[in-house]
Amino acid sequence: MISVSEALDALFALANPLNIETVPLSDAAGRVLAVSAVAEREQPPFPASAMDGYALNSAGAVTGAIYQVVGESAAGHGYNASVPTGACVRIFTGAPVPEGCDRIIIQEDVERSGDTITLKDNLDPKYYVRAKGFDFACGQTFDAPKLLGPNDVALLAAMNVPQVQVFRKPTVALISTGDELVMPGETSNPDQIIASNTFGLAAMLREIGAEVRVLPIARDNLQSLEQAFYLAEGADVVVTIGGASVGDHDLVAQAAEKHGIQRQFYKVAMRPGKPLMAGQLGDAMMIGLPGNPVSAMVCGKIFLTPIIRALQGLPKESAPKLRAKLSHPIAQNGGREHYMRAVYENGLVRVFERQDSALLSVLAASNALIVRAPQATALEAGAEVDVIPL
Repeated sequence: MISVSEALDALFALANPLNIETVPLSDAAGRVLAVSAVAEREQPPFPASAMDGYALNSAGAVTGAIYQVVGESAAGHGYNASVPTGACVRIFTGAPVPEGCDRIIIQEDVERSGDTITLKDNLDPKYYVRAKGFDFACGQTFDAPKLLGPNDVALLAAMNVPQVQVFRKPTVALISTGDELVMPGETSNPDQIIASNTFGLAAMLREIGAEVRVLPIARDNLQSLEQAFYLAEGADVVVTIGGASVGDHDLVAQAAEKHGIQRQFYKVAMRPGKPLMAGQLGDAMMIGLPGNPVSAMVCGKIFLTPIIRALQGLPKESAPKLRAKLSHPIAQNGGREHYMRAVYENGLVRVFERQDSALLSVLAASNALIVRAPQATALEAGAEVDVIPL
């Protein structure tokens, strides 16, 4: 068996970023920017008012000063003449500040009578002018790689960037294996269970940007498994679920070998999730996950999530951890790295008593995994532990 970190390193060695494609900005959210974008204009493209009020020259702007209102500047409709001394322009938020003006007197600080204004006492000392390029300059870069969210898309739009170059979404083929499995909604016999892992993993992978193909269940014979591998052709990552241990009916390794897998490792010193297999299968990566529901989902979080991110050009990093304090004592750990289902809230973490790898109800009630090193000593309440948010 190898350690979790060794297994991740072996997977990262296979996970090179995919090719680059161009997409319209409207489709960019959730994609990873592959090539830095460049602002095509500055923002704002002119000195702009930050408030509703009156634009004027700050020289002589004191209590009691009187100004003639000579025009108006609104968003999209600026005042296109120079404003002389002693005059002002009615202005609204976001509108261009006219030539000759360098200050906005907010409307609450003036008395207006017809086409004249008088400045009141206690003038707001702020000038309320946003300089040209106050937000960003023309030619400023938006650096890649970057997972694009709504705020990023808004900024790129303001930069007048209509399309971006992003890494292609990884395609993942999911193959559940086993005679005991049926799909949700199908009629099962007394010896069968529902194929739950496929749906949980598909949701997890789609959430981080993968295109997922859910293939038919592969039965416990080589012919069915080989057919599943043929159906998976063209995927960037082939994920099998179940059939990766050493039982008489665990034929995934045999089927993969027939398809020419170059195995990287088999078995990882972790719980849940010991029977994990991975390698290169033609042009695709192959990862064989254990069949126990919690084992498959935990391995998906620990291994698949970082790999899908790496294929999209993001840094090759393990799942992010934070530190939290235990709300109760926990016992010494065994010989494998343990990912314990837990609830994290307000800096405290509580571990579920039941940690069996078949308990999806416990996983569904969890929002975190506590990571315990091999042979970690018993801990008292208040001790700090590593936590992976779910």
